[in-house]
Amino acid sequence: MSAITPVSRPKSHALAFGFWTLLALSYAVSAGLSELSEGRPPTWTRMVLWHLTSFWLWMLLVPLISRLGRYTASRGWGRFCLIHFPASLAIALGQSVARISLYWELCGPRTPAVHTLGQYMRGEIVASFHLAFVTYWVVLVVLRGLESTRRLREERIRRAELETQLAQSQLQALRTQIQPHFLFNTLNAISALALADPMQARKMIARLSDLLRLTLEEHHVQLLPLARELEFVRLYLEIQRVRFRDRLDIQFEVADETLLAQVPSMILQPLVENALHHGLLAKVSRGSLRILARREGGELRLAVEDDGLGLPSSGIVEGVGLGNTRARLEKLFGGAASLRMQALEGGGTRADLRLPFQAAAAERVTECAS
Repeated sequence: MSAITPVSRPKSHALAFGFWTLLALSYAVSAGLSELSEGRPPTWTRMVLWHLTSFWLWMLLVPLISRLGRYTASRGWGRFCLIHFPASLAIALGQSVARISLYWELCGPRTPAVHTLGQYMRGEIVASFHLAFVTYWVVLVVLRGLESTRRLREERIRRAELETQLAQSQLQALRTQIQPHFLFNTLNAISALALADPMQARKMIARLSDLLRLTLEEHHVQLLPLARELEFVRLYLEIQRVRFRDRLDIQFEVADETLLAQVPSMILQPLVENALHHGLLAKVSRGSLRILARREGGELRLAVEDDGLGLPSSGIVEGVGLGNTRARLEKLFGGAASLRMQALEGGGTRADLRLPFQAAAAERVTECAS
């Protein structure tokens, strides 16, 4: 059981005191009304004190019963009965004796004909012992039920936390797969230009440095504003523009209201890379790449279009980039997000990405832009 903090301990004690006091008063009122129904005038002071002494004693005994219950919780029924049966007899007897003794000190015997404490206690103990014995087991069952409920709730919370941590680990693993993928492709492009065009190779290295800096700044983030994601894509395209020279036109058609939308980090880069390498790289003539973003009701629609060679007749073979993107969308949004690849009329391909529209705080966008 988790420890009660210093702040919550007085509050829990006050609640326990209030509960047992109200229970005692309700029994006293019930006893008084029973006396009235039988035509006898109730002695309210005696009745209240009689029940208060009983229930306050049980309030003091609850921690002991709770400790015994926790001790026998997972030790088998034999140990359970071996401990609780004698404990219930001893505690019931002790509670009855203490209750009657306290009441005697406060009010004296309830029956005037009884003149000795011994006679009084013998009669009252016989009447009170059975009730105290039953009360012990009722308190024990309630305490074990509350403890089981608490443990079940904690177990559910622990499982939810473990599932969240597992999902975060899986998302982080998927995300980190992308970084080496585009990094290796970029390094290969720089290597190809190093001898043929050293100046262009140096430009690509400078752009790559900026790109890696941006990637490292957001390495721990799963969702970020679209404005930040587009900044990353622009840096990536600057590197690719050097490689394509004058054979690549790039267009951004982004609605202003979408810049605040939360998107998975590095979600567009695999789609852009797929369009460049599988659609435009082998195209002899000049090619164009369009990146679109708009809001459609509660959805954010992102699209990457190219006028390249189009989809192969044998169908799409998804590599690391597209497969990784689908897996991340599933982890983050379940069935609320989708990725479709479709051929365009006249040639080319569109990667159509839809996900729930979730706006980021404006401060977050400002922080990213600074």
